[in-house]
Amino acid sequence: MESVIRVVPKENFHLELEFDTGEVRLFDVRPYLEMGVFRKLKETALFERAFVAFDTVCWPGNLDIAPETLYDLSVSVKP
Repeated sequence: MESVIRVVPKENFHLELEFDTGEVRLFDVRPYLEMGVFRKLKETALFERAFVAFDTVCWPGNLDIAPETLYDLSVSVKP
């Protein structure tokens, strides 16, 4: 399983992710913004507080998305 080692919140609720494989990928959080606890991430100030912990992306308030989801549903960023 790939682990997230860096996250950069981007505009329009996207995350730029670097994985331990060296890959940089872009994940669209928008589909999650209407689901349960992830509704909180509509608040831009909270969304932008994304950080890496436990090999994945987390936010204050015990919010996180599984690293396999982040990897499988993201697209490669070409350098």
